[in-house]
Amino acid sequence: MSAQRRQLSDGRWHFQHGPIDVVIGADGRDDAVRASHEAAWQRFCGVLEELVAELPRLRAPIRPDDGPLRGPIARRMWTACAPYHRACFITPMAAVAGAVAQELVAYYERDGVDRAWINNGGDIALHLAPGHTLRIGIYADLARLDAREVLHGIRSDGCFEVAHPTAVRGVATSGWRGRSFSLGIADSVTVLAATAAQADAAATIVANAVDVDDPRIVRRPACERKDDTDLGAIPVTVDVPRLEPGAVRRALDAGLRRARELQHEGLVHSCALVCQGLVAVAAPVAAPVAAPVAAPGAGPVEGSVAHPPGARRAAARRLEVHGAALP
Repeated sequence: MSAQRRQLSDGRWHFQHGPIDVVIGADGRDDAVRASHEAAWQRFCGVLEELVAELPRLRAPIRPDDGPLRGPIARRMWTACAPYHRACFITPMAAVAGAVAQELVAYYERDGVDRAWINNGGDIALHLAPGHTLRIGIYADLARLDAREVLHGIRSDGCFEVAHPTAVRGVATSGWRGRSFSLGIADSVTVLAATAAQADAAATIVANAVDVDDPRIVRRPACERKDDTDLGAIPVTVDVPRLEPGAVRRALDAGLRRARELQHEGLVHSCALVCQGLVAVAAPVAAPVAAPVAAPGAGPVEGSVAHPPGARRAAARRLEVHGAALP
């Protein structure tokens, strides 16, 4: 099937081709926005074929002696995942959604486009012209999403604002309930980073780290859940029972430690972790977000809260993106 596109009732565009499902919004001068949409569509039409051509390489674990990848999206995927290959198993596919979004947002970086956002299944690439901001909601737990909420409006658990002066141009979320596999038990881990590809890879890594030993957690080999997965027989999380608050805190503490490591390595700007009604937040540190590497030629958790009405929402709002907590 060829790529498809349609304009939504609110003016956004929906691009779809095979497994790639993108929603695009943009504000600015009408002619500039229209030109950007058309240029992004022309690029989108060739993305799937380009990725399929290098799929065996993209599904293979990253090695420092890998030969060069051909396509710009494939190279971006490798670059975003390369910092993690010594510490864990990772393939470039961990950054595919973010890398595609990042490729498309480049077509909006022109005079006359004030801001744009490319949402590829929850992994978001941003363009912000000077003086502009974008407010993004956090939806922490897919378990509660039902038909009523879809029909009458999705209620976010919190929100944050990204302003032009910050280094943040990518947002990604990972968790065991999402469309991709996870090794951990986080309901959601939302990462802000310099690029969407970097955010995508980092969200995967941090979500995997939100974990605790409990025999009731159900894990299955990834290949039993999806035939063509790049994870092979690695066990992935398929069910998490209600855990004791102390166990949830230990899991969040492990994820928060990993998030802070990535912050100090310059790979992550900030991060919000949610698990069974408790929240941990890694607020920004003073160090700037690093550029990606070159592609080949346990006590209480900080920010954790109980789950009375509104508590999770308040904690999620603590995610800071420009030096001051949001109200």
